[in-house]
Amino acid sequence: MAEYDLIVIGSGPAGRTAAISASKLEKTVAVIERNTSVGGICLHKGTIPSKTLREAASYLSGVKQREVYGSAYRVKDKVTIQDLMFRTQRVTETEVNVVRDQLIRNYIDIVDGTAAFVDPHTIEVKSDDGTLRRLTSEKIIIAVGTKPARPPDIEFDDRRIIDSDGLLCLGEIPRTMTFVGAGIVGTEYATIFRTLGVRVTLIDGRQRPLDFVDDEIEDALYYHMRDQGITLRFGESVSSVRPTENGKVEVRTESGKKLHTESLMFAAGRVGASEALHLDRVCIEIDARGRIQVDEHYRTRLDHIYAVGDIIGFPSLASTAMEQGRVAALHAFGQETEKKFARLPFGVYTIPEIAMIGPTEQELTKDSVPYETGIARFRELSRTHISGGRTGMLKLLFNRQDLKLLAVHILGEHATELVHIGQAVIEHDGSIEYLRDAVFNYPTLAEAYKIAALNGLNKLEGGQ
Repeated sequence: MAEYDLIVIGSGPAGRTAAISASKLEKTVAVIERNTSVGGICLHKGTIPSKTLREAASYLSGVKQREVYGSAYRVKDKVTIQDLMFRTQRVTETEVNVVRDQLIRNYIDIVDGTAAFVDPHTIEVKSDDGTLRRLTSEKIIIAVGTKPARPPDIEFDDRRIIDSDGLLCLGEIPRTMTFVGAGIVGTEYATIFRTLGVRVTLIDGRQRPLDFVDDEIEDALYYHMRDQGITLRFGESVSSVRPTENGKVEVRTESGKKLHTESLMFAAGRVGASEALHLDRVCIEIDARGRIQVDEHYRTRLDHIYAVGDIIGFPSLASTAMEQGRVAALHAFGQETEKKFARLPFGVYTIPEIAMIGPTEQELTKDSVPYETGIARFRELSRTHISGGRTGMLKLLFNRQDLKLLAVHILGEHATELVHIGQAVIEHDGSIEYLRDAVFNYPTLAEAYKIAALNGLNKLEGGQ
């Protein structure tokens, strides 16, 4: 029976960061990973594959260059699923090697198999060949992540009716696709497959599915999606789904609409991948979606067991998961942790991207904060035209009284990179005057900050 200072269950962003942080404190650490390769869901079925798929689709379809070379421009006339998966597999293989190397060079033991609690300090690991092994540890961090939720009344066949995991295993690119659920995952994949020429329908029971996004940015995204030919069915609930004899799927809505599609993907949210852990043996409860409740230090109801990453719910981002893992590991061994940032950047990898940090206009209005907006349209930037783009805007929200920057909301290519400029200014209590006075390289998309700052200050002075 092996003994460790820390056992981490899961090797995704939260788990590996927790393990490495503990190792830096000269603790003995083991990471248990149920998949055949390290990296977790993020690397194998989530963030990395989907974002690589996005880049491959954007490149091969030639969508970024059509403003320059015409709407018929393509890098490759007929893009296949093999073309898309080739790049995805190469990136995944590289990242797996990077993660494994990080763990090995930090003297962390990698244990393959499925983990289950035996008692509060003992974990039993079952390997693929059925071999059982028991590990004991002073501290334990749970970082098992999530899996797609599957409505019980839907018969998934992983060919025509799929979830986000099954999408990465498609045999070919369909001509028509319907996505049920217009959250982050559904909206991202809808725009990716439309870029490839697939006729896409996006269904959601909510009128504004991305309700955490600033209204103006959300509206601009939906306008662009409709302009690209995506059919949006918001405020619609699916009543039935059934495969048809001609190889398609029939979808009926509560309002009586009926449509036929070659492929149907459910993006009905995600649930915690906690069923195999036997948390009942240590009296740790989970909610209806399999998530674990933790305190501000990421401790469960047992002081020596922590949970981090998607298994604890919102915000379910790889970036925040890594910070959670670091903080949990340091706290577990009595280390002081630095101030946690109050504001975290969000990114939605649609085509075009969305990124934001800070409150929306609606939230500031609700809180009676006196704010003003500054806006820059990407069509005003030389860099946009050089790169072949068209769509995009950057919006700054700032306090009218002290001019402090409160939030940044962006729609457009490289939005998820650009948002970090605003993040740095906000976290250091910077004002919009800094962005007005800053000198940005020309031509760049970053110039949008200066244009938006000038636009906002001009409004205060009564200009247009």
